[in-house]
Amino acid sequence: MIRVLCIDGEGGWGGSSRSLAKSLQYLDRDAVRAEVWCRREGPIQEVYARLGIPCRIVPQIPASGAVERFSRNLASEALAQIGWLRSKTIKTNLLSRIREVDLVHFNLESQWRLACWLRPQHDRAQTMHVRTNPIDNMFARRQSRAAVAAVNRFVFITENERMHFERMVGQAVSGEVIFNIVDRENVNIAPHPAIPMDNRLRVGVLSNFAWQRGVDRLVDVAEAIAERGQRDDIVFIIAGHMHLRGHLEGRLKALGRCGSTFADYVNERGLGDMFVFLGHVSQPEAVYVSCDVLAKPTRLDNPWGRDIIEALAFGRPVISIGTYDCFVENNVTGFLLQSFDPEIWAERLLSLHHDRELCRRLGAAGSERVATLCNGPARAADLLSLWQEAVSARRL
Repeated sequence: MIRVLCIDGEGGWGGSSRSLAKSLQYLDRDAVRAEVWCRREGPIQEVYARLGIPCRIVPQIPASGAVERFSRNLASEALAQIGWLRSKTIKTNLLSRIREVDLVHFNLESQWRLACWLRPQHDRAQTMHVRTNPIDNMFARRQSRAAVAAVNRFVFITENERMHFERMVGQAVSGEVIFNIVDRENVNIAPHPAIPMDNRLRVGVLSNFAWQRGVDRLVDVAEAIAERGQRDDIVFIIAGHMHLRGHLEGRLKALGRCGSTFADYVNERGLGDMFVFLGHVSQPEAVYVSCDVLAKPTRLDNPWGRDIIEALAFGRPVISIGTYDCFVENNVTGFLLQSFDPEIWAERLLSLHHDRELCRRLGAAGSERVATLCNGPARAADLLSLWQEAVSARRL
């Protein structure tokens, strides 16, 4: 048996926490004993309690990542350094605990600084999940190269993260692509009470507001539908925090400076009756069972996030943007568009509204696909194998 300490940066507020919990749920308990340290308190602690997996809240766990603007990276580095100096106690406690396990797993690449500090302090194996494709700049490259020097094995959620990471560091790295786990174990999930169960096509969106995630594009889609005289046929169900923060443009930027939300922007455009805002939802399954389709109008060409694979698992077709069709395959499991055009999006959504059999058929194909690619026992076994290899190589 190997003992593993997992460092989670979210606490259940994002997809990476849910993905880690799924992996630990399906691990062979006779082969691995895991515990989790969370940087934030959140809904994932209840999940670990049900699974009987020890979970500790440690707010001081340091984490930082590269962003787009040079000035903001400098500010982020300064804040990270201050936080680093203030985390002396937790680093000492963490190091003491690591000496009692066989491996420490970092659930996010933003924990690179901690991995680098720990590396010379102990002889245990270190592994890291790479779950995003950060902006490729000097800060991201430096952080990624530092992580390579500190980590024994990497886990990439798709081939895209691996290619991007290796391109930034300029070399091949030791690791494996292991798709995130998704299942439908909770078959008796009640619909979300705030979602209207009428004859409209319910289009789910599970994402906190961010410019790169493209949530704002749905306003243009809604407007295109309204201009066709069919505004009563579609309703957008938005689950997530809708504060207007970060890099924004035009009217959104002005509203963000005033502390307004995306909901305010929607109402300003006269489309409030076509949107329902749920805020953060701790049980996204209730949204999936209440909606007919998932929309992800991303600006990042990344149609493979946790929201997508979970929606597919629940038999909901997905409409998104990009070129990677492992999960969202055009006219097979949903609609994968090469670029954003609100008229085409409106056309595709209305086609699903008018042809519910098409909606069902696409959803069924998606459910079948992720049942194979994101199978719980199989992907957990892949992760365990990687951990065992890392531990064995470290002991040589």
